[in-house]
Amino acid sequence: MARLVVFDMDGVLADTISSWVFVHQRFGVNNDDSLYAYLRGEIDDLEFIRRDIGLWKSKEPGVTSDRIRDILRQVRLMPGAAETMRSLREDGVRTAIISAGIDLLSERIAEELGMDHQIANGLETDASGRLSGRGILRVRLTDKGDAVIETARKFGVSPADVVAVGNSRYDVSMFEIAGKGIAFVPADDSVRDRADAVVEDKDLTKILDLV
Repeated sequence: MARLVVFDMDGVLADTISSWVFVHQRFGVNNDDSLYAYLRGEIDDLEFIRRDIGLWKSKEPGVTSDRIRDILRQVRLMPGAAETMRSLREDGVRTAIISAGIDLLSERIAEELGMDHQIANGLETDASGRLSGRGILRVRLTDKGDAVIETARKFGVSPADVVAVGNSRYDVSMFEIAGKGIAFVPADDSVRDRADAVVEDKDLTKILDLV
C-alpha cells in the first residue's frame, strides 16, 4: 500500500483537458501559438503563463481573480474522485495535487475532496483583485519531479512509497520520481508507455486496486 498518492489535476481529478484552456474557451481565445512556442523552448513557464493571462485581459482588461474563480467553479470533478479520496483517507494514505494548472481550481478541489495538500500555479493580482498579468510559478509543466520530492518530504514519505497518477506526457516526470506511476485515461503514448499501470475507464476508483 502506498503512503502518498499524488495526482495531476487536469484530466485526472478535474474532468477537463486543462484549467487554462477551460478559461480560454470561456473568453473565446486560443493559446496554441504560445503552447507551441513553449514546447519548442522559445519561452519559459512564466512567459507562457503571462501570455495566457494576456489573452484574458485582451477580452476583459479589468478581469479579477474572482471572475476566474467563478469560471472554474463550472469544472466538474472526475467520476469516482470523491469515492477514491474517501477510500484512501480511510486507509491512512495521504493525497496531494501536483499540477501546472491554476491554483484557484486546485484549492477548490483539494478542499471539496478533503485532500492533504495541493500545489499549482497562481495568478498575481493587485490590491483590488485585478490580474496584474503576471503568474506565480510553482510547478513547471514539463518537470513536476521537484514538486513530488517536496511533497513527499513534507509528509516524511520516501519517493518509493509514492504513487503518481497522471494522464499526459507532462506527468512522466512524476513517474520518474514515484515508486509507481499510473496512467489514467492516457492522452498520449508517452504517458502510457512510461506508466507501471494503465486505467482506461473514466472512473477514478479504478486506481484503488493498483495503489
